[in-house]
Amino acid sequence: MPRPTVAQLTYGSCTVIFSTLAMLLLSQTSSGPGVAVIAIAALGLGLLVAMTVPVPRPSSASAPPVRQQAQPEPVPVPAASVREPTAS
Repeated sequence: MPRPTVAQLTYGSCTVIFSTLAMLLLSQTSSGPGVAVIAIAALGLGLLVAMTVPVPRPSSASAPPVRQQAQPEPVPVPAASVREPTAS
């Protein structure tokens, strides 16, 4: 399961907070069961909003081509610097 993005967490959290406040103010409830129903509804709404936020997906067409590491070329040794062993 992929991790939620920052945008999903932000939108979901803001939805829960603001919808809870709005429903509590509009319903003017003060009973425990009424507050619990509003809290559960706000959590469900926040989850719905968080799951519908579009997730950016990397596309292969817009990605720059992968460059391979260049291998260092071997340095040629001049033939004059190589000494042949001499028989003594």
